[in-house]
Amino acid sequence: MNAQTEKFLIDGPAGKIECALDKSEGTPRGIALVAHPHPLFGGTMDNKVAQTLARTFVELGYTTHRSNFRGVGETGGEHDNGIGEQDDLLALIDHMCAQPGQADVPLVLAGFSFGTFVLSHVAKRMLEVGKEIERMVFVGTAASRWEVAPVPDSTLVIHGEVDDNVPTQSVYDWARPQELPIVVIPGGEHFFHRKLHILKRVIVHAWR
Repeated sequence: MNAQTEKFLIDGPAGKIECALDKSEGTPRGIALVAHPHPLFGGTMDNKVAQTLARTFVELGYTTHRSNFRGVGETGGEHDNGIGEQDDLLALIDHMCAQPGQADVPLVLAGFSFGTFVLSHVAKRMLEVGKEIERMVFVGTAASRWEVAPVPDSTLVIHGEVDDNVPTQSVYDWARPQELPIVVIPGGEHFFHRKLHILKRVIVHAWR
């Protein structure tokens, strides 16, 4: 957990949702939401890739939220294969946007692994009703395991060269019809051991 992280609970469709908030210094440039990897395989909002994403967006000036998926930590409900989890993230986004001064600020959605699958459908639902998303960041996109929805062409897609959990070819196959470029980190595997600093650098450079 990041040093200044605040944890809290909000009401969700299936019970309480455990959330974490990391604030940037000064006036924030926007808000960001980070979604974690698969809960049935040990994924939590404190996963090191999720935390790296949160720290990166805090440094970029975003007020950053994370939450535990159903059945993880203090979040109620049971794992729902990414369906109910979409409703939970939409509830958190509503909470984020309801905070003072955050109703109309830019929103960034960032996911890792299973989190990319859930966020892809969250984004689809938001865009269908006219809600704006500034940008999305997908890391270890879970295209070989779930039906990841198409995403806006501004989405930053990052993958590890030697990911043995999600083969790079499956991400190419998902990205190709969308004409989405992919940033491949040489030597990176699924959890980006010893490569988290490169992951952060890629995102920071994309924002500047």
